[in-house]
Amino acid sequence: MFQGIDYANDLNVKYQQLTSQLDALLTGEKNIYANLSNTSALLNQFFDRVNWVGFYLMDESELVLGPFQGLPACIRIPLGKGVCGTAAETKKSIIVPDVNAFPGHIACDAASQSEIVIPIIKDGVLLGILDIDSPELNRFTEADQAGLEQLVEVLVKHL
Repeated sequence: MFQGIDYANDLNVKYQQLTSQLDALLTGEKNIYANLSNTSALLNQFFDRVNWVGFYLMDESELVLGPFQGLPACIRIPLGKGVCGTAAETKKSIIVPDVNAFPGHIACDAASQSEIVIPIIKDGVLLGILDIDSPELNRFTEADQAGLEQLVEVLVKHL
């Protein structure tokens, strides 16, 4: 039925376009809050089947809620706690197909079923994390992770 369609490649092309749009949107602006706000808004428009897109920023030894799109969220997350705190502590991206199966998951929105978290690192220093939640199980793929990691690289050059 869908022969000849390469969905992974199509997604990669969409991420390349999104990354180019973000680069153009942020060019010339250095304010971190303006850039994170526009990034979360752009991602919220790009994704379907998500219920939260936003950032947590490092503040001393914990993550603190930054710009986001979605319902009100947890304000502070200790390093090593939940998906966001684990990604921040390890400085590695995490895809969680089912948040209810993740040990120590912090439920800010009970509707969230899956999640992807990408660390934001500049010059070896963790600035924060990008967090995207979905009300669907298994919403995020390795192609999403690769695309979002490239997008975060572009974001970092504007911070």
